[in-house]
Amino acid sequence: MEEILPNLYRIEIPLPESPLKSLNSYLIKGDGRFLIIDTGMNREECKREMFSSLQKLHIDLNKTDFFITHFHVDHIGLTADLATETSKTYLSQEEAFIFYNSGIGGEEWRQKVHELFLSNGFPEDELREAEPNNPGLQYGLKYHIDFTPLKEGDTIQIGDYNFRCVATPGHSPGHMCLYEANKKILVSGDHILFDITPNISFWMEMENPLQDYLENLEKVYSFDVDLVLPGHRNLWHDHRQRITELQEHHQFRLNEIISALEDGNKTAFDITPWVTWDMDCNSWEEFPLVQKRFAVGETMSHIKYLEVKGVVERKIEESQVVFTLV
Repeated sequence: MEEILPNLYRIEIPLPESPLKSLNSYLIKGDGRFLIIDTGMNREECKREMFSSLQKLHIDLNKTDFFITHFHVDHIGLTADLATETSKTYLSQEEAFIFYNSGIGGEEWRQKVHELFLSNGFPEDELREAEPNNPGLQYGLKYHIDFTPLKEGDTIQIGDYNFRCVATPGHSPGHMCLYEANKKILVSGDHILFDITPNISFWMEMENPLQDYLENLEKVYSFDVDLVLPGHRNLWHDHRQRITELQEHHQFRLNEIISALEDGNKTAFDITPWVTWDMDCNSWEEFPLVQKRFAVGETMSHIKYLEVKGVVERKIEESQVVFTLV
């Protein structure tokens, strides 16, 4: 736990067994009220660190509100255990709607995702083995939350901080950042990370996730920022340099996918080993199954981008989707 600026703290929440290692949860002290940004997973290791830090900071949860950058389990999972009857829990209106109206995470939704990955070449035995270990199923919200939905341009005032909501879909369907113009602070969630790259996966709820992500990198490029508060790893200052690096990273990944298709048609699963991944494994076969699923999901989003651009096209061969260069 550290005080970054007056009345603004970072609490590092451990994420055991995850390549992310930890979550940056931010706490802002106001005049008799508090705001927590992102909470961690609903597991004991996260709870211990969060409650210990809140106790040291003398935080009254009955006077605490929550802002969740997006509904991934490592950001939202612990929220229901912290929120009280007097708390507001802010989430983008897109994700608040999806969370409670689209059946996301439910059995029918999971079956659709299962069929989507199967059709893209993921072996069924590996897919079924990976599904029970999905952190979203294990460490998600345990209780219902009535979200307070936010849209682009809405503001949250807490103490000396006046945050403006900035919609940045891409990493998730309704990802949202916070921008404090006077203090030049960008709370970037998983939109911009510095030691690792955000996972831009394929979502059934989005037409073209990578296109959305790249457009929203451009959107925040022009912001006047002195300090970036990301969802994971180190804080940073030069968001424009990092945006340029992220744009180059995804262009390189797109080129790898094009190269993979130069010798013939392939499924998304077959293309994925051709892509460079920052994993401590000697081969694709050694990837943990959950990470294989994340990797294939990201490959699918990049293929979709190329498909919309007219670079690749899809065909159905023996009930599987294969892609070929146009």
